[in-house]
Amino acid sequence: MTVEVWTAENTTPADIDAALRKLLEEQHVRGEGLAPARVLNMVTVVDAAWRGEVLNRLERVGRYHPSRTILCAVEDGRETIDASARLSADGTGDPNLISVVEERVDIRMGETHLRRLDAIVDPLILPDLTTVVWAPHGHHDAIEAMRGLADVVLLDASDDPNPGRAIQWVCHLQDYAYVVDLAWLRGTPWRERIAATFDPPEWRPTLRQISKVVVRHRPDSVVSGVLMLGWLSSRLGWSPGSLVEGDGGRRHGRARAGKTEVALQLDPAHDLGAPGLGGITLETADGSMLSLDRSEGGLAAKRHTRDGRESSWVVLGASRGEAGILGEGIRQALLRDPTYGPAVRCAGAMLS
Repeated sequence: MTVEVWTAENTTPADIDAALRKLLEEQHVRGEGLAPARVLNMVTVVDAAWRGEVLNRLERVGRYHPSRTILCAVEDGRETIDASARLSADGTGDPNLISVVEERVDIRMGETHLRRLDAIVDPLILPDLTTVVWAPHGHHDAIEAMRGLADVVLLDASDDPNPGRAIQWVCHLQDYAYVVDLAWLRGTPWRERIAATFDPPEWRPTLRQISKVVVRHRPDSVVSGVLMLGWLSSRLGWSPGSLVEGDGGRRHGRARAGKTEVALQLDPAHDLGAPGLGGITLETADGSMLSLDRSEGGLAAKRHTRDGRESSWVVLGASRGEAGILGEGIRQALLRDPTYGPAVRCAGAMLS
C-alpha cells in the first residue's frame, strides 16, 4: 500500500532529499508502526518510453525489492528535472505489527544529465548500504558516471547483439565494480546440475576425459552459451581458443586440456521461447555421454556409459523462470560469486 507521495517540477536533488526526509519524519510523528528498509540502494536508468515495462519487472522481484529505488527516466530534449517520491509499506494495516517501508524516487531527466548522474543521485543514496546501478537500455555513460558511487553493476550481457563487445564491456566494468550478469544467472541451474552429476567420486575422473562439449542456446543468448563454456574451461583448467562462426550461427573451436584437446560447439536452438540455454551435451574420450535439455518441469537428463548402458531422468524445478531472474540478480548484489570472473575471462578468449 502507498503511504505518502511527493511530486515537484523543475526540482533539484537537494529538494528531493529534503522531501524524502520529511515524508519519513511525518510517519514517525504519527507514531505508525512503520520502519524504513535499510539493505540496498538501486539506481535504475531507463528510456522514458520503457519506464512502465521496467517498473513492472521491479514489482515482480518480490521479497528482493531494493530498500530505496531511484528510477531515472531519460527523455530526449529534456533540460530540467521533474521528480516524485513515494513511500510504500508491505503491512496489513494491523497497528500491532511493524511494516517495512520501501522508498522509490522517480526522476525525469534528459540525456545531458547522465554525465553528472553521480551528483544528482548522491544526495538520494542511503549511506553505508550497497549501491547497485542498472541501465537495461544501454546508457553506458550513466554507468561510467556512477564509478565512484556504485558498488555493483547489474546488467544482462545478452542485451548486446555483439557477444564479443558485451564481454569486453563486462571486463571493463570489473576493474571498478562487482558485476551481476543476468545472462550468467540464467545458467545457474545448468551449472548446478552438471556439478552434481560429477560429484559422486566414481564419476569425477570422467571430468578429465571430456572430449567434446555442445551447448544449445536461444539465438540471442550466445553470451549465456559462451559463459557456460567459459565456466567449464576455468574450472577444469582448459586453455580455450577462439570460436569460429559458421553456417546458421553455429560457433566451434577447441580448448587445450593438458596434452589433449576438447572440441567446443555452440548451436542456436530456434525453438526456444525463453532466453538462455536449451541444452548441453558432454562427451568423453571413452564413449560416455551426458546430456541435459530443457523440458517441462525441469531438465531432461540422459546418460550413455561406455559399456552401452543408458539411463534418463528429469531434474525437477531446475529453473527459477525468467520472471525470477531480476530478483535473483538483486539478491546476488549482496553476495559474491568467485566463479564468474574467471568464466568471463575464458569467454573473452573464445570471442577474441
